[in-house]
Amino acid sequence: MIKKPEKKEIRKRIHVRIRRKLSGTAARPRLAIFRSEAHIYAQVIDDVAGATVVSASTVDKDAKAKGGNVAAAKAIGKLVAERAKEKGIKSVVFDRGGYQYHGRVKALADAAREAGLEF
Repeated sequence: MIKKPEKKEIRKRIHVRIRRKLSGTAARPRLAIFRSEAHIYAQVIDDVAGATVVSASTVDKDAKAKGGNVAAAKAIGKLVAERAKEKGIKSVVFDRGGYQYHGRVKALADAAREAGLEF
């Protein structure tokens, strides 16, 4: 009997393949996305230093949006872009985390672009 791989395993494999190709530096850090059913998370990461520079999620107390929907993703995209600009970050490398560029991921990316991040 052939065992079908789980969606999580497939996403992880795709994410590993993506991460082989891109990396964040101090000049151009990586904007990494993680989404669960209930929440969405975004981090701006300097892979050379191995440190998270900025983060935002629907779990944050000061985040206006709650939940894992498209509206919340837009709010988090805007919030992470504003926080990154405060730290002097203008340009990032977008890491979609193995998810399709669609729905919540696309909404977060578009909102971050509108708020002034370049990628």
